[in-house]
Amino acid sequence: MFQPLLEAGLRQTMQRFVRPMLSPGVPLPLQRRLVRQAYRSSVPPGDVRFSRDDLGNVPVLRAVPSGPRRGTLIYFHGGGYIIGSAATHKGIVGYLAKLSGCEIIIPDYRLAPEHPYPAAPDDAESVYLALLGRGLSSGTLALAGDSAGGGLALVLAMRLREHGQPLPSSITCFSPWTDLTQQQLYQPDCEPVLNAGWTRKAARLYGAAMPLTHPMISPVLGDLSGLPPLLIQVGSQEILLNDATRLASVAQQHGVDVTLEIHNSLWHVFQVHCGQLQRATDALAGAADHITRHLAD
Repeated sequence: MFQPLLEAGLRQTMQRFVRPMLSPGVPLPLQRRLVRQAYRSSVPPGDVRFSRDDLGNVPVLRAVPSGPRRGTLIYFHGGGYIIGSAATHKGIVGYLAKLSGCEIIIPDYRLAPEHPYPAAPDDAESVYLALLGRGLSSGTLALAGDSAGGGLALVLAMRLREHGQPLPSSITCFSPWTDLTQQQLYQPDCEPVLNAGWTRKAARLYGAAMPLTHPMISPVLGDLSGLPPLLIQVGSQEILLNDATRLASVAQQHGVDVTLEIHNSLWHVFQVHCGQLQRATDALAGAADHITRHLAD
């Protein structure tokens, strides 16, 4: 009985407080301050240790669970490439570290409009190559991300493939933003989090002079062949549902081992409520299983 009430309460909170904040009319500096406050409710477990580091001249946050380490996951935070940080995502990353046993690296990649494309993928690639340079094998590395961060994880894998670099063991995407042209946005009866006007503005700020159809900006429009096993989790109550389903379809067409999970009546990146909402905890546990299952021994 408690979980349905909690789910309804969280949905109302998203609708009343988060969605109005993500409006194109709210000044970006204010949005950045508000999102830092909003993520304070997403608290990591106490047995995960966080520390700052620098990899490839990119500041990162490390999340290390107690017990033996099983691999290393690079996690890219969401925020439309214009808001968010490693610190805002300590909650979801902390639980993912605990559930997977992986050390997690969260890059503080540069944000638009101060640093438009290709700053974010440049930073992502620098972090990955720095880990290889420290002696980690690609088979012990995995990629994950939410929203824009999910798209960035895909773009990084595509860039690594094009540059002849070894690919990670898997990719995990939570509500990935994969088509910044927004030509096929889903229209749910209820959208508790995202505002299409805001994502349109974010896409314009991030793409700057580049066409949004460029596959390194909208990876669903690119060649996904050769990418590692891919898990996609998405809620049915979000405008990015089609981004996820189209990604799964294109990945399958290109021969990628892909799993798509649509979680009914849940919203954009609902996994941030892990530790509170049981459905979020279960989804994150499934993602942890996908990550660890593909790591090299």
